[in-house]
Amino acid sequence: MGYRVLTGEFAHETNTFSVVPTTMDHFRRRTFLTANEIPARRRGTRSEFGATFEAADKFGWTLIHPVAASANPSGTITRETFETITAMLLAGAEGGIDGALLHLHGAMVAEGFADGEGEILRRLRAMVGPDVPIVVTLDLHGNITQQMADCANALIAVRTYPHVDYYERAWQGADLLQRAMEGKIKPRTVIAKRPMLRGLNGGRTQIGPMRELIERGETLETEGRALVVSVCSGFTAADIQDIGPSVTVTTDGADPAGQAIAEEFMDYAWKTREYLSVTNWAIDKALAHAREGEGKHERPLVMADVTDNPGSGHYGDATNLLRAMIAADVQNAAFYAIFDPAAVQDAIALGVGRTGSLTIGGKHDPNAGGGPLTVEALVVTLADGRMQTFGPMGGGVWRDYGPSALIRVGGIDIALITNNGQATDLAQLTSLGCEPTRKDTIAVKSNHHFRAAFEPISREVITVDGGGLGSMILRTMPYKNVRRPIWPLDTIA
Repeated sequence: MGYRVLTGEFAHETNTFSVVPTTMDHFRRRTFLTANEIPARRRGTRSEFGATFEAADKFGWTLIHPVAASANPSGTITRETFETITAMLLAGAEGGIDGALLHLHGAMVAEGFADGEGEILRRLRAMVGPDVPIVVTLDLHGNITQQMADCANALIAVRTYPHVDYYERAWQGADLLQRAMEGKIKPRTVIAKRPMLRGLNGGRTQIGPMRELIERGETLETEGRALVVSVCSGFTAADIQDIGPSVTVTTDGADPAGQAIAEEFMDYAWKTREYLSVTNWAIDKALAHAREGEGKHERPLVMADVTDNPGSGHYGDATNLLRAMIAADVQNAAFYAIFDPAAVQDAIALGVGRTGSLTIGGKHDPNAGGGPLTVEALVVTLADGRMQTFGPMGGGVWRDYGPSALIRVGGIDIALITNNGQATDLAQLTSLGCEPTRKDTIAVKSNHHFRAAFEPISREVITVDGGGLGSMILRTMPYKNVRRPIWPLDTIA
């Protein structure tokens, strides 16, 4: 009989500055699958679960998969929600397991638990004892903690941003777990950090110090000097003690070389902490650039409002950029998206092919990127918001953005959605009848993930400061719970 292996997903990137608490409803809107549902929805996909099922087939594991739960980034998770999903996940370890391969995030904050993943792993370790190997895949934007490193045998962060290697990292974790259960290795993980809120180019893996350290870590793995080297840039929208970049190194046994590697890598992260490869455009400059290029190119200009990115827990309903696009009379453009369930229902009531007044967006915090915007709009399309995504970040997985509408204001097609989410796949537009490759300008709400699908079809990509929640956090630096001293809040020699 094969090894009994617990797997599961409990993933959330928590923006503690958001006024929207994260509840079970938020998970149900994104992903909440129980044991019987998971195989049908995840087998055959290029996802962590897809790789895990393939590994179970290869190694003959008896796979226990009680829950797959993820919510769009938002505010602090309620205690009830955290306890409910954690209990479901850990119930899979009852009766004994030989190992665990969990798919978490690394930046989860719940009421009472600033280190959500650390608390999950602490409880699991208490259940299974010190000898059962626990391997965890993570987002490279995790705020990784000592407790995570102490309670897991290996922490494996993705190495791409946009994140297109979850499948590969899960396979890496599965191979390592199999060797550990066979007793061929005894993986142990150490961690290093510095007094930094941010750094490593925000996690961008194309150029700069993040790219350099990932490549150096992969070389160490290939040479056998480490089992895993994970570089995480942290998540700056979390006001917690353990915020910031980290490096974790997994070795076979308690090898002091692992700590030396981690410290050396973090020395470089500290040295390069001010490096940024992206500069955000002002709205007026971006729109002048967009208008100048209308009708002159075969590919669209893609501009991203990085300050209202739902993928960072921002509200997704800021209107500053859209308001300015309408005022500038931008033509042949698409805008994805305004998160506004009420506006979707108003569009449904108006009906396809009809024109009327709609008030959209700006309903969470008018100071975070603009207040409600009233427009005279044509309802172009209505849809249920379900689509299968085959882009680089899609992997064949179905998504559900809830009842959705495409409305047209002047020369701009605007997507309205019920379930919040950033632009990461062309299907988010094509499913609404909007063909992005035929637009002159595409505006999206996303920080960097949009590049996986939208950069290949673009003539140029620019990022825009729309004054949203992300911009407010950077301007006001409202941190109260981070460890001090810490850069850039404090001057550190």
